[in-house]
Parts: sequence; structure tokens; C-alpha cells
Amino acid sequence: MVKNMVKCSFCGSDLPIGGGKMYVKREGTVFYFCSNKCEKNQIQMGRKPTKTRWTESYNKLKKTLMSAREKEAKEGK
Repeated sequence: MVKNMVKCSFCGSDLPIGGGKMYVKREGTVFYFCSNKCEKNQIQMGRKPTKTRWTESYNKLKKTLMSAREKEAKEGK
């Protein structure tokens, strides 16, 4: 039986059970990271996943913006 997989808090990729890192802040916020690259980008550098090109959230945002632009272009004609 497969249990729920955890997603990386930064890039959005699935983590295998028992894999990756769990980072807990003092206030109780929990982050899961698949790699050291994701951990450094979020914690040390303070980058936002929606502004980093190789993340899943960036690609989702890009798709929604592109579809919105296409709709506007169709309505404008």
C-alpha cells in the first residue's frame, strides 16, 4: 500500500517516503526539501518559488498567464 507522498516545499517535486529533508522553523512552520539546492534557495537566499524558473509553481503561473493573454487576444479581435 502506497502512503501519501510529500511534495518539496520549493520546487514541488514528489519526495519518496523516507527521502529528502524536513526543516522546522522555531514558530512551527514545516518545510520539506528534495535537495540541497531547494533548501538553499528558500532558506538562505530567500527566493520565491513563483519567480524561480525551474520550479513547478513558476510553470503553473506561466501557464495561467499565457492562457489569460490568449483569452484577451481572442476577445480583442
